Amino acid sequence: MSSSELRPLLEVEGLVKRFGGLLATDHVNLTVNAGEIHAIIGPNGAGKTTLIGQLTGELAQDQGLVRFLGQDVSRAGVAARAHLGLGRSYQITQVCREFTVLENVMLSVQSHLGSSFKFWKPVAEEREVVEPARAALQRVGLAKRADEIVANLAHGEHRQLELAMTLALKPKVLLLDEPMAGMSQVESEEMVSLIATLKSAHGILLVEHDMDAVFKLADRISVLVYGKIIASGTPEAIRHSQEVRDAYLGEEGLVA
Repeated sequence: MSSSELRPLLEVEGLVKRFGGLLATDHVNLTVNAGEIHAIIGPNGAGKTTLIGQLTGELAQDQGLVRFLGQDVSRAGVAARAHLGLGRSYQITQVCREFTVLENVMLSVQSHLGSSFKFWKPVAEEREVVEPARAALQRVGLAKRADEIVANLAHGEHRQLELAMTLALKPKVLLLDEPMAGMSQVESEEMVSLIATLKSAHGILLVEHDMDAVFKLADRISVLVYGKIIASGTPEAIRHSQEVRDAYLGEEGLVA
């Protein structure tokens, strides 16, 4: 295996973010490898959303380094990181509820291509937009709902659509921020199955409160408490860590 294959897709070294006197991100180190799901867990207020914001470029770090595909992107903005292949699921909030499912994903494909798109043009002239959009819907299980108006979708389907829109950007690493939030048990189980199918083609950083989902999906888990990673390891190691039990899992009765 070459050195490039061994290199993590995403590397974070000594990441720090302060808000006044609050140390929201406390010298965080982490990596995301190809074909891996690395989960970040922690109590509310631990700094998970702040961390994701720094990885996407929405928030500038005060200290530290972010490398993506071996390239220093610490000062790069959201668009530059997305163009390189760093995709945040549910980052795309401008879903057009009056458009169809397919049309929404086509808009996402168009943004990736960087060309003007007009819905009134014949579909045959937009194969480079339509075909990737249909492929993304197929991956998330919404192919049969392509012509449905978005306003008619169930909550779980809406999340699937947002994921399809992110996949249409051809990301190499997916940052999934609470993908199971607000879902029913059935919807959550379906999302877990979907995410499991994605890791063969993407490195995935998963932030999630649903511990059942985390322990089913994750190859590695890092525990964030007050902005600091207190433990990182396999699901089995995290499950049996006394430090993690005391700081987080044990409080919620999640460790057998």
